[in-house]
Amino acid sequence: MSDQTIIRFEHVTKRYDQDAPVLDNVSFEIERGKFYTLLGPSGCGKTTILRLIAGFIEPSQGNIYFNGRIINNVPANKRQVNTVFQDYALFPHLNVFENVAFGLRVKKVSKSEIQKKVTEALRFVNLAGYENREITEMSGGQRQRVAIARAIVNEPEIILLDEPLSALDLKLRTEMQYELRELQRRLGITFIFVTHDQEEALAMSDEIFVLNQGRIQQSGTPIDIYDEPINRFVADFIGESNIVPARMKADYVVEFAGRTFECVDKGLQPNEAVEIVIRPEDLEITASGKGKMQVRVDSQLFRGVHYEIKGIDDAGNAWLVHSTKRADVGAQIGLDFDPEAIHVMRFGETEEEFDKRLESYEGSETGGGGHGH
Repeated sequence: MSDQTIIRFEHVTKRYDQDAPVLDNVSFEIERGKFYTLLGPSGCGKTTILRLIAGFIEPSQGNIYFNGRIINNVPANKRQVNTVFQDYALFPHLNVFENVAFGLRVKKVSKSEIQKKVTEALRFVNLAGYENREITEMSGGQRQRVAIARAIVNEPEIILLDEPLSALDLKLRTEMQYELRELQRRLGITFIFVTHDQEEALAMSDEIFVLNQGRIQQSGTPIDIYDEPINRFVADFIGESNIVPARMKADYVVEFAGRTFECVDKGLQPNEAVEIVIRPEDLEITASGKGKMQVRVDSQLFRGVHYEIKGIDDAGNAWLVHSTKRADVGAQIGLDFDPEAIHVMRFGETEEEFDKRLESYEGSETGGGGHGH
């Protein structure tokens, strides 16, 4: 555990009654001053992790450490943690100032100190001058900023955010992503953000934990997660992917779609059955008969910044292509891609095994330092 670790989960399981565990033997560390995102589908365990950190529930097994001290039984009001809920949980009968001041009044902080802290918190979230505004008169984005001001006014070491952008429209949601990220940088404290929105996680995070069925599938930077998915679930859940059955022929050589291709992976067994991932934006359309493979165009949609083209290769594999070039339905086209665009996934590989395999070819002459797209 490093000196920067603020939260550590050690083999934590959470179950209700005799049901299957909502969280299953999970271990991870959170460092101070970073923006973390817990990402996954509904029911994967991400909100359970948030509630365990907040102290709303206790683990069934394992230990949770805060600054090196076990906090399993420490009540929520004794933790240096504040939560921003999905519905913001503001008091409609109190104005902006009183909503932000509420926790301080409960703690019996002096009137002058409350005035100072609330003013500073509202300035931080760009709501200076809104002190007397009624909550019912505020927009969705403004209400969210009030909720964040109420969280930071208590000077917590961690702010937990439980899908706080989900109720906003797309334009406001995008604006608030920038605002939240900038706010975290200015405050310099740890944010732990829960979402099921992959683009949101990729845009905002220093580090992402991808969860499914109560377990962490993979953790890493957004680039790590996107470029080096550990398994089919992560590859499919994070962005759009072409996932095709393949066979590793030798180091740096993989076979799929009836042909062999150069890649940048090694450390697998000869003739081992694997899956490969190629992102749609890494496929380039060429003329028929050219490129590394041929596909027949099944459909084409215009998405504004690119065409979304679906095609089928001779082996029956479906391919999704994002390109600025259009292709007519029924046409035969070629697809080209670099060896670095091919990411090989081993069936049933753990994150630790994957990391070791990645290290074995990172920095090598052929690997060129990994899958930098």
